[in-house]
Amino acid sequence: MEEIIDLKKYTVSLEKLRWFCPADILKFGCTADIEPLRDFIGQQRAVDSINFGLAVERAGYNLFMTGLTGTGKAATIKARLKKFIEEREAKGIKYQPDDWCYVYNFSEPDQPRILKLSQGIGKSFSNNMEKLLKTLKEEIPKTFGSGEYNKRKQDITEEHQRRYQEAMDSLDKESHEKSLMVQVSPMGAAVVPLVNGKPMSRDEFLALPAKEKEAIESKRLEMMRKVEETYARLHELEKEIAEKMKEIDSKAGEFAITRPFEDMFRTYSEYPEIIKFLRELREYTLTKLDLFSQAPISQQTPGLSPIQQVDFFVAYKVNIFVDNSSIIGPPVIFESNPNWFNMFGKIERRALMGTYLSDHTMIKAGAVQLANGGYLILNIRDVLLSSGVWEGLKRVIKTKEVRVEDPMEHFGFFAPQGMRPQPIPVEFKIIVMGEDSIYQLLNMYDEDFWEMFKVKADFDYQMERSDENMKSYACFIRSCCDDEKLLPFDQSGVAGILEYAARAVGNQEKLSARFGPMKDLIVEADYWARESQSQMITGEHVEKAVREKIHRLDLIAEHIRQMIKEGSVMVDVEGAVVGQVNGLSVYDLGIFSFGRPNRITAKTFLGRRGVINIERESQLSGRIHDKGVLILSGYLGWKYAQDKPLSLSASICFEQSYSGVEGDSASSTELYAILSSLSEMHIKQAIAVTGSVNQKGEIQPIGGANQKIEGFFDVCKAKGLTGEQGVMIPHQNIRNLMLREDVVKAVKEGKFHIYSVKTIDEGIEILTGVSSGERRADGSYPEGTVNYLVDKRLREYAERLRVYHAHASEEV
Repeated sequence: MEEIIDLKKYTVSLEKLRWFCPADILKFGCTADIEPLRDFIGQQRAVDSINFGLAVERAGYNLFMTGLTGTGKAATIKARLKKFIEEREAKGIKYQPDDWCYVYNFSEPDQPRILKLSQGIGKSFSNNMEKLLKTLKEEIPKTFGSGEYNKRKQDITEEHQRRYQEAMDSLDKESHEKSLMVQVSPMGAAVVPLVNGKPMSRDEFLALPAKEKEAIESKRLEMMRKVEETYARLHELEKEIAEKMKEIDSKAGEFAITRPFEDMFRTYSEYPEIIKFLRELREYTLTKLDLFSQAPISQQTPGLSPIQQVDFFVAYKVNIFVDNSSIIGPPVIFESNPNWFNMFGKIERRALMGTYLSDHTMIKAGAVQLANGGYLILNIRDVLLSSGVWEGLKRVIKTKEVRVEDPMEHFGFFAPQGMRPQPIPVEFKIIVMGEDSIYQLLNMYDEDFWEMFKVKADFDYQMERSDENMKSYACFIRSCCDDEKLLPFDQSGVAGILEYAARAVGNQEKLSARFGPMKDLIVEADYWARESQSQMITGEHVEKAVREKIHRLDLIAEHIRQMIKEGSVMVDVEGAVVGQVNGLSVYDLGIFSFGRPNRITAKTFLGRRGVINIERESQLSGRIHDKGVLILSGYLGWKYAQDKPLSLSASICFEQSYSGVEGDSASSTELYAILSSLSEMHIKQAIAVTGSVNQKGEIQPIGGANQKIEGFFDVCKAKGLTGEQGVMIPHQNIRNLMLREDVVKAVKEGKFHIYSVKTIDEGIEILTGVSSGERRADGSYPEGTVNYLVDKRLREYAERLRVYHAHASEEV
């Protein structure tokens, strides 16, 4: 006779279905009565790691912060950095980041020189260089246009003309005395004989007697030698005059630039690198005095815009590459778009006459240079997605210097007019944020990673639901209200947020540490409070915000429920069927997940193939699901095949499943279907099942308990609640229950039920209403129990298979 099972012993009590925030914890009228959050909550391990990483100033002790999005990694590191710097300054440790300037390199113009200057000196040096150039543009033309300068040049010019004229007069006089004339033409000088004071023609010369011609030619050749000697002296005279002119220009230039440069030398006497540059610039100026003496219009090319003009005074320009003059403390750079240029700087170019030009003033700094002497914060995913940046960053960490170079050269492409600015030595701490999976991959496959990021700060997604943390959560809500200019929350509103925080992590004893989504809910609750003309945000507004958010996202879930209600997707929620169980699965859509029932069926028959997973055979199941199915064979063998071979073939199928199935949370459901098929006991379709199982028949916890229960409840509600429906979960998942209030209300009214089980035997009793039956000392089970019927059927299979094989052997 079948034993009637009392299901009350498996029923989860009402108070365990959801945690309600106790009112005595929140001892305030509204959040305006409490202080805003001053520190971070629930991340002590991560904060300790950050403090350690910041304090150890050694090579490789950079920080890698891992955790889910919204756990406060960025806000935490910024706040901890601020506090760390303040603490160091309170101890007398001052941060004064240096300025870095690029200047013209006179020996190698394509390799601009870098100058390291004290904080604030870069800007003053650039300003003083502009003043110096302005002074030179004024003083040099003034000096070269002075009366004294012009008089000295005129005296030298007159002396040159006098000496030139004297030489030429001497030639003329001597030639006339010899009846000759010196003719000067572009082709050179020629000596021509005279007749009666006039040049002799060729015919007249040829008509002369030979002796006379010979005498004239002798005098002419002698005179030509005199002419050549005179012209040689005149050439030396011109060189002498040019040297004197150059000397005058040099002395005038020296006079014009001495005072401005001496002022610069005195101003920067403590900076040897600046002094060296100024000395080279002084010599360069003396060689380019003509640039200052020309009118400005002569330095421009007609038809070109100012940006296209050649800058003749580029050597006097200072590029303040990194200006830290306005920074108090070390620089903290957060680079949200770490592409190559934003990270390592770039060399700009301008188009001119069909080509591209560049100079030291067009070198721009990147985040690495700006963070020198301080801290650089990056998102690892963005770094890895930017081509070449990760390798470039590692090279900077290794060499402790950064060079501004064109990425085209880095990837082996040609770059127009390449410049190679001198590299900058860098010393800074890198703080990287990212997912733990990326950290593990880099740690495994990048041999340099561990040496460069020795400190890991792991941010948890949940925290203990202690009284202290709940009070801190209330302070966090107050901070959000202040930051976003929101209405205050009353006690019920804060309680609603805390309850949602517990549901978000699926644990009554924990609270969510993902403050980003929590802040979103706070903002949305404020909207609904204002819509209702309320002066305060209450629990009703929080609940409405949650409902509305689900409504915006549950279109797919609604469609599935509708198809189940219409019968397109076949799921029974009433009656009893052999070998058929309602399993539960979770659909994860990223920001939203929901549960739904799946019909799972099993058919058993004679054979030796064991449990056949139809999903696996059709390549629709994942490895974890396959493992869960294989465990079933182990359980069946251990439970029922101690005194006989397991002569069984069983096929399991997720009905109407056309996509992949993964996870082992339905393994107990599949086992119930097999046991029902073997025992021919009917399974209640009003009860849905979730839970994995091990080879000993122990039910193991699963994820998504709330979504699964609510998903089946919604289907039952759509098809009609009967008071018999419910869900069976592993007993370990009771602490994970944070069910919706409508589900809790239905349970309270007896319209829905939640059962918890520890073993397969307990679960089969709930599903069939028949005792599972405990094994006796002789290995048998009480008659009429589920295990008895299963064992009996398996014994029959074994006997039939033995007879079949014996008969087959006789025929052979």
